[in-house]
Amino acid sequence: MTIVLNDLYDYDLKIYQDPNKFKFSLDSLLLAEFVDIKKNTEKILDFCSGNAPVPLILAQKYHKNIIGIEIQPKVYDLAIKSIKYNKLDTKINMLNINILEAKNYFPGNNFDIITCNPPFFKVDKTSFINNSQELAIARHELTITLEEIIREASYLLKDKGCFYLIHRPERLEEILIIASKFNLHVKEIKFIASKPREYAIMVLLKFIKNAHYGVKVSTEIVNRNLTTYQNIFKNRN
Repeated sequence: MTIVLNDLYDYDLKIYQDPNKFKFSLDSLLLAEFVDIKKNTEKILDFCSGNAPVPLILAQKYHKNIIGIEIQPKVYDLAIKSIKYNKLDTKINMLNINILEAKNYFPGNNFDIITCNPPFFKVDKTSFINNSQELAIARHELTITLEEIIREASYLLKDKGCFYLIHRPERLEEILIIASKFNLHVKEIKFIASKPREYAIMVLLKFIKNAHYGVKVSTEIVNRNLTTYQNIFKNRN
């Protein structure tokens, strides 16, 4: 593994990465910016943390304590190195476990917010699985499925707690069906396109556990070459 220390975009943070196997993506920046954390928010949990871009950004931006879960030991080690380098080890606690084990560490109805940038692709006979184990697990549902992620999020969230997810638009119908099954009601959908009049390439979703019906839908044009993504959704409300 080749380890480099990079800027975490323009967040005045550094992040350890393996440039050949695992690097943070635009997905993580957008998810971190999409999350709406209030003054009374106390408990935040990040699923599929990778090398911890989302916990790093949220801990610095909101000065809140955050727990991250990452299953891959080598990627988890990168997260720990980054957290220590940025002197955020009093704010961020990482667990090297499968999300399915989280209930062994935390009671149900426990968190105010859960965030997740999950593996986007199902595993079936047509799947092209990367030869790199780290990339394969990050991209494909090899260790956990979409339904399991949503089920565990619902279990761990407090009543009226929020679940923030970024995913591919082609799986939107599936996501909404599964979320409804576990009493997570979508309150905000934001489609992300790279150019005007093009199909969305990503979708950001905010769910609230046991909420009333009612959803806001919007579209953002996000240029991948922006010099900053900070406060990109500041006019969302």
